[in-house]
Amino acid sequence: MNMKHIQYVLTVLREGSITGASKKLYVSQPALSQTIKQIEQDLGTPIFDRSTDPISLTYAGQKYVDAAQKMLDIERNLRTQISEMKDEVHGRIRVGISVQRGLQLLPQVIPEFSREYPFIKVELVEHGSDTLERMTSEGHCDLALIATSEKPNKLNYVLIENEQVVLMAARSTQLARRIPDGTPIEITEAQNEKFVSMKSGHSVRLVQDRLFAHHHIMPQILMETSNMEAGKHVAARSNAVMLIPQVYVSNSLDLQYRVQCHPILNTDYERHFYLCYRKGLYLPKYMEDFARIVFEKLEVPFDISMLE
Repeated sequence: MNMKHIQYVLTVLREGSITGASKKLYVSQPALSQTIKQIEQDLGTPIFDRSTDPISLTYAGQKYVDAAQKMLDIERNLRTQISEMKDEVHGRIRVGISVQRGLQLLPQVIPEFSREYPFIKVELVEHGSDTLERMTSEGHCDLALIATSEKPNKLNYVLIENEQVVLMAARSTQLARRIPDGTPIEITEAQNEKFVSMKSGHSVRLVQDRLFAHHHIMPQILMETSNMEAGKHVAARSNAVMLIPQVYVSNSLDLQYRVQCHPILNTDYERHFYLCYRKGLYLPKYMEDFARIVFEKLEVPFDISMLE
């Protein structure tokens, strides 16, 4: 395995085809195909299952990618440690965060971090939490700030705060007219209401899909969105309901007279807000300090020992 071959394989996997990868890598498709075939010949087994669309990994290919990620981590860690030894404070930090959390946190965190580390470039990767978990495990993010109910074993998770997913209902809905604000309810109480839904890739959508499947209900979906801020305002003004973390309602004073919220009964689906990063990734001081600033701005106690 060499770094060039690793880059080729990971790009094919990420783009889903050799054609797409060749454009990203600025190499011809025949040359890339030949390189992939040579790698497979050296291994004695195929890496990719070419019968699927997008192209997927064989079992041996998954083992190759796992080993490749470890090699990339070793190289990245070495470069970071050497840079620190030379007192170089130039570099970058790739931070995964949802648009909603970004609106809440980044205006507080980035200015202070930039004052402490003016030559560290912050690259934002903005997606839903489910997508960010995958991208962090694949090495596309250094740190990710995500809300999730599950914790894949490739990542370290540091709990920032607990979240409760509630059903937010416009006060014009039938549900709000018959059930007082704050009353815990079964999700089936809302089965005849119109839902504003997060798109797949967001952890709230995962909670929603599981609740619907568990209770065998299929409510009408008024709108799907990747923007929780937009979604909650649409629901509030459209005679609709929405599953949403309580914090996003509590922080919106303009919604106070438009909606009410209900905890969901008989569910063990929990969603908490975490800082996460790949296991085995060396965190330079500027990444540790980025984490510290996040915790401080959220008024959560932080100790460096929390970062393994």
